Amino acid sequence: MSTIDISDLSILLIEPSSTQLKVIMKHLQGEGIGNVEGIISGAEALAVLNKYKPDLIISSMYLPDMTASELILKIRQAEGLEGVPFMLISSETDFNTLDPIRQAGVVAILPKPFSHGDLHRALKATVEIIDPEEIVLDTYDVESLRVLVVDDSKLAQKHVTRILNNLGIEDITTANDGKQAVEVFNASPDQFDVIVTDYNMPEMDGKELIEYIRNELHNPFIPILMVTSERDEARINSIQQAGVSAIFDKPFDPAGVKEVLFRVLEE
Repeated sequence: MSTIDISDLSILLIEPSSTQLKVIMKHLQGEGIGNVEGIISGAEALAVLNKYKPDLIISSMYLPDMTASELILKIRQAEGLEGVPFMLISSETDFNTLDPIRQAGVVAILPKPFSHGDLHRALKATVEIIDPEEIVLDTYDVESLRVLVVDDSKLAQKHVTRILNNLGIEDITTANDGKQAVEVFNASPDQFDVIVTDYNMPEMDGKELIEYIRNELHNPFIPILMVTSERDEARINSIQQAGVSAIFDKPFDPAGVKEVLFRVLEE
């Protein structure tokens, strides 16, 4: 159980609309959160972050001087700020606009207007990230669990690795696409207990990687988890038919990862 509560969170809120700022702050106050600093621009956010690190950054998509996509990239590249949880609140629905934020790793993307329940779940996920509880397994020593993370985005690799580290999993190998993952896996097929892969990748995508392991290597046993921002139902169905053990949306929450890992490893 976490030693901190949602009400303990310190939040940096970036919202250029004074009306929206008040609405979001009211919701946060409804969760008992009193430590919220509201600002309107990306430059202000970076200046604040140079002075102190909040527990959570909540941002609108379109700021006066940059987009949230540009802001999160600056934050992820800043020393000491790489792992700060980031939440987007936006009415934007375009896949290509939202995907860079998903790849960078966020706790949630909430619509405008959002439900209080969605906000509560995102805040709960934030607590799980900053005050993680290690997963406990009966048949595995978590510290010796070996995981292969496959993603062409370095930011996504780091985000997935950070979530797994928070669960107590430390033995993690990364590959930049399916082709490299095959080379790593073929070199030592007994080296890994779990594979976590993205879907959309160059050279060999996640579905092709799953099919190679299941059909070419005749390995139906190793759990393969897919983390993807894919929304096309036909493609999702084809991934399921290829033999994936579980599919996570980007963004995904630590509690969901813990639950699925427990299920696929303890079955």
